[in-house]
Amino acid sequence: MNKPATTHFGFREVPVAEKQYLVGRVFTSVAQRYDLMNDLMSFGLHRLWKRFFVATCGVRAGDRVLDLAGGTGDIAALLYPRVGAKGQITVGDINAAMLDVGRSRLTDRGLVGRLDWTQMNAEYLPCANASFDAVTIAFGLRNVTDKDRALREMYRVLRPGGRVLILEFSRLTQDWMQPLYDLHSFQVLPRLGRLFANDAESYRYLAESIRKHPDQATLKAMLHEAGFAQVSVHNLSAGLVAIHRGYRL
Repeated sequence: MNKPATTHFGFREVPVAEKQYLVGRVFTSVAQRYDLMNDLMSFGLHRLWKRFFVATCGVRAGDRVLDLAGGTGDIAALLYPRVGAKGQITVGDINAAMLDVGRSRLTDRGLVGRLDWTQMNAEYLPCANASFDAVTIAFGLRNVTDKDRALREMYRVLRPGGRVLILEFSRLTQDWMQPLYDLHSFQVLPRLGRLFANDAESYRYLAESIRKHPDQATLKAMLHEAGFAQVSVHNLSAGLVAIHRGYRL
């Protein structure tokens, strides 16, 4: 018998068919405290990274934007004033619990119109060809099982001239920072997860998933392979995170 295809779930190898379930279980567990834990994990830096990401995204009034892995609504809230009254934001996330958190949060803030909330898998987008001016995904691509397929799907749903924008943890450009980063990732984060979310394992996975994610150059090559042109990389915080941008011609 052929051995089942496997992929990584953090540092573990698991059958490809199981990864989606395992990742879903993680985010269902952490949904209610996801932003609190992001603050603790990044010392609040994730909020600055997201603001810079949106400030430099090039989204304009009237644009239609697909925000993938956008369940908690952080990126959608920042995009909301940019698309204006004639624009539209579709928030897509594979996890229903994350979508519920984001929808409730933005509704409480009065952000209701021009927002669609849809449970979807980034590998199989239920969207028409050439239907968006921009696709954004912040801190979500590393959790996708088949990243190449997801990038091709993002390309498919973009209009000519449209752009994909990816904000994701990447590789440090300063070697001296790596021991401190490893200490924080593998010793501090699981303890914070246990203390504040009663869930050390999920935060151990989140730290491991960062290390398994493609580095800047590899992801840039993957974007080219998916068809994107004029692909660029912008490092933030010494490469702790990076913004990748590409265009559909």
